[in-house]
Amino acid sequence: MKIWTEADHQTNALKGHVVAVIGYGSQGRAHARNLRDSGQEVLIGARRDGSSWHKAQSDGFRVAEPREAAAEASLVALLTPDMAQPQVYGQIESSLKAGSALLFAHGFNIHFGCISPRADIDVIMVAPKGPGDLVRRQYEEGRGVPCLRAVAQNPTGQAAEKALSYAHAIGGTRGGVIDTSFAEETETDLFGEQVVLCGGTAELVIQGFETLVEAGYQPEVAYFECLHELKLIVDLLHEGGMAKMYEFISDTAAYGDLSRGPRIIDAGTRQRMREVLREIQQGEFARDWILENQAGLPRHRALMRARTGHQIEQVGKALRGRMSWLQPRTEAASPAADKPAEKAA
Repeated sequence: MKIWTEADHQTNALKGHVVAVIGYGSQGRAHARNLRDSGQEVLIGARRDGSSWHKAQSDGFRVAEPREAAAEASLVALLTPDMAQPQVYGQIESSLKAGSALLFAHGFNIHFGCISPRADIDVIMVAPKGPGDLVRRQYEEGRGVPCLRAVAQNPTGQAAEKALSYAHAIGGTRGGVIDTSFAEETETDLFGEQVVLCGGTAELVIQGFETLVEAGYQPEVAYFECLHELKLIVDLLHEGGMAKMYEFISDTAAYGDLSRGPRIIDAGTRQRMREVLREIQQGEFARDWILENQAGLPRHRALMRARTGHQIEQVGKALRGRMSWLQPRTEAASPAADKPAEKAA
């Protein structure tokens, strides 16, 4: 597998071109600022006088309506939320110049056919494997978040080069760029979110918490064991994989993991994982999510109310309020506040 790095980026395929970033949320703001700091001319596309319009202006960017921004740019990064992208694309499609590039940070709308781009434009993806604030912070520290690169349309013959130059400008080649496809990125991303990172983890935490509470243990103790200490394990896994976790947990914990873990996540769990993956691959989840948005998110809101109203959330909120290291540092608590005031001259 080839990993593209700084050494592989010899020619800036975007040099002298305007990049329009449409959408100024977490990813959009990070991309725009990194692009600018890399010497790229950046124009922000946003709704006139909306919050994003004013935020981008305060950050020193030129801002225009999405249609106007697209008309001026050679590459348009469409970084609005997934469900807003088809409408935004409809607004800018006629403004896109032949031979320009349309860039996404997630493949959902291209892969599932919610957007069908014109045949005379390049369609590419640069997907950082981290949230916007991390993309920006790593760039400022001289490092970078790894990215995935994909090409869906290449009428100019330069689509891959444009994507690599974009990834380079946001810091991606510092962390490494891996080639993928819109299908692979979309399906694996949705699977990870639903089965492991969000859905699986949250449900495992809640089920563990409920099991201890129903057995008569204090909710506060159950919270510490099933949620609070999870960060320690995740940090170890993130830093050094399974090997580092086993190095730093006790032999008792490791034996419990190895001998009991497979009884919790077993062949039945794997089969249900396959079912979820199949729903993603066949577009069932995409259709469900699109219809849910069209209906005004009634099920989404009901499920969210139930989740955020769960006992573990109430217990956790009270306990976290007593964890001083999680609280914002106040001026009164800063070292400067402990110094005696200097006498007036």
